[in-house]
Amino acid sequence: MKLTLLIISIVFCFFNTINSQVQRKVDMQNTRDGENIEYCFTHKKMQALLQNQDFLTQFNLDEIAFDKAMKKGSSSKGTVFRIPVVFHVLHNQGIENISDEQIINAVAILNRDYRKQNADTATVHPDFLGLPFDSEIEFVLATKAPDGTCFKGITRTETILTFQGEDGDAQAQAVRDGNDVYIGDWPGNQYLNFFIADDIGGAAGYTRYPSQWSADDMTNGIWVLHTYVGSIGTSSTSHSRVLTHECGHWLNLPHTWGSTNNPGLETSCDTDDGVTDTPNCIGVTACILNANTCDSDNAYWGFDIHDNVNNYMDYSYCCKMFTAGQAARMRVAVQQANTGRANLWSSANLIATGANGSLYLCKAAFSADKSTICLGDEVQLTDDSYNLVSSWQWEITPASGWSFSPGSSASSQNPSIIFNTSGLYSVKLIANDGSISDEELKLNYIRVAPEAAVLPFWEGFENYTSLTNNNYWQITNFNDNNAFTIENTTSYSGLKCAKLINFGEASLSIDELTSSTIDLSSIAPTDTVTLSFRYSYRKRDESNYEYLKVFISSNCGSSWAQRKTLGNNNLSPLVYSGFWIPSEESDWTTVHMTNVTSTYFTSNFKMKFRFEGNEGNNFYLDDINLYAGPASNDLVSGVQETATISSLELFPNPVEDELQLQFISKQNEAIQFSIVDITGKILSRQIIKAVAGSNIVLFPVSNLASGAYFLKIGSEETTNALRFIVK
Repeated sequence: MKLTLLIISIVFCFFNTINSQVQRKVDMQNTRDGENIEYCFTHKKMQALLQNQDFLTQFNLDEIAFDKAMKKGSSSKGTVFRIPVVFHVLHNQGIENISDEQIINAVAILNRDYRKQNADTATVHPDFLGLPFDSEIEFVLATKAPDGTCFKGITRTETILTFQGEDGDAQAQAVRDGNDVYIGDWPGNQYLNFFIADDIGGAAGYTRYPSQWSADDMTNGIWVLHTYVGSIGTSSTSHSRVLTHECGHWLNLPHTWGSTNNPGLETSCDTDDGVTDTPNCIGVTACILNANTCDSDNAYWGFDIHDNVNNYMDYSYCCKMFTAGQAARMRVAVQQANTGRANLWSSANLIATGANGSLYLCKAAFSADKSTICLGDEVQLTDDSYNLVSSWQWEITPASGWSFSPGSSASSQNPSIIFNTSGLYSVKLIANDGSISDEELKLNYIRVAPEAAVLPFWEGFENYTSLTNNNYWQITNFNDNNAFTIENTTSYSGLKCAKLINFGEASLSIDELTSSTIDLSSIAPTDTVTLSFRYSYRKRDESNYEYLKVFISSNCGSSWAQRKTLGNNNLSPLVYSGFWIPSEESDWTTVHMTNVTSTYFTSNFKMKFRFEGNEGNNFYLDDINLYAGPASNDLVSGVQETATISSLELFPNPVEDELQLQFISKQNEAIQFSIVDITGKILSRQIIKAVAGSNIVLFPVSNLASGAYFLKIGSEETTNALRFIVK
């Protein structure tokens, strides 16, 4: 047997960062056919490690200990070694935050391959029929964190380091410092840690080989690009066996051709992988079944045999087997105490990590495929409880306005529900494993939009005291910091506007304000629709580069199209170092958007305002108008305080029986009040003699059907319109 060189497998690829695509020079000799990524880059990682004299010394000692164990043949055939695994997902709210389902799929593929349960073992090259071997190694998702906290075997860490994978130690530290399960170290002799990210230094996967050097360290694990995890989600079938390959390296298997990362080198015929029943080869980069790259007789086979291109430790697209020699090598590796591997599968550790199969319900949890919908839409609820559930009970509040879809019920694991009445609905799941019960309640979880408004549409935020749990506007705060609120002390018109306190916020803060539905279906395709709004903003300093983006949707928010971007000096060239508050009309900018095209003339039109902050200043939004026809300043309406009327307040809103309007008049005068519906039809009209000072006018509305209306206030100088809702 030739001296085996341990290998660290690293697969390089192109990847997208938040703002740009990072390009790396590709060694085309190290790619699989048809790919523009390097599949493995062992020698560079090894060379870096071997520069450390302490590591080199320990590495040589570990190799001697392993060779002795191999000579003893201590493979313990018949014993199944179960390895507790944890998937640490590093993400920044992108697609790299892969689903639980994708991870579960990856574990299933791992166990299928290592237990020789893959059906394609029957289709290996004829020279190797009957030789695929069951390694008797299994990978089990841990269910207990180091502090005993029950979890799914998956942690999630929100960090920009998901895009910065050159330093795997830094990514591991990010998990230690900020995952959602347990803050602290996840020892490498207790868990096999998988680190999943959008970039791992340009690699698809790499690992550290068995060594006392890192036996109990969290970095004694495997790094994998999210697009190489499992066969579903962001991954694919052709990428699905990278984890199988990397776990082979973690269990001390080299590539089939030996000590280099680059396949296809003629010199590899003179090297060996330390496994007798894998023929010497130089490695292939495609499924070349009749490859015979080394023509010398093989000592094990006794004749010149084809390459085993079906082997998981090759680069082919048709890998589907381990050999008996490889299984023996892996089983010896997993029993080495000095490397920490032997502790992983010990009975005590399996109990401590919750990988012994003794499952119980520790947390009820659920999710929905969408939480903001239109009238008549269907919501799919999914049980996410862990780690054992035998029965489910769902409760929806209020109890009316919805119904279970055919085939679903309150006791279904994953029911579908149809909502026919607008409003906010709370959802509760009570889960039970037969002895333990737990529940999760999400208040105002499902938002069903009210009946769509019609043109002309105006929003000046005068009718709201809060945007939280508001059925007409939805706030989204991605960073769990300041979100859009109602401003009561400054506005362009009226008393109120929407405000985002961005002063002092961290970089990369993202906030959204999304409208309810507006019916544009009556607009002829040849007509035009304009979206106008006013905003006020100042930079905090010259270096601030912040964005306002406007999106529109034709399908109730299922998909969005960006229609306006204002950034940097286009948003505002002016700088105000203090806490920005607009004080006069000139502090505001009016925007007219004429690109609401006929594609969006539907009954479920929505608009969304997104502010992307970067340590800048505050942002204010007022007088959002949507109207038919070309852009016109005359059509941008708001509640204008006049020389005689000011401080208009309408309450309660929504209203059931009686609407109250309070305002201040600077003189005695007669004022006309009209209630109109959303089509502009006048439903009632009256004239009130206002007195100088504070006035309160009461309007009975119990005779009005539920829906949206406008109260128009007419004086000699102006006509204002206040929107209100009848319950």
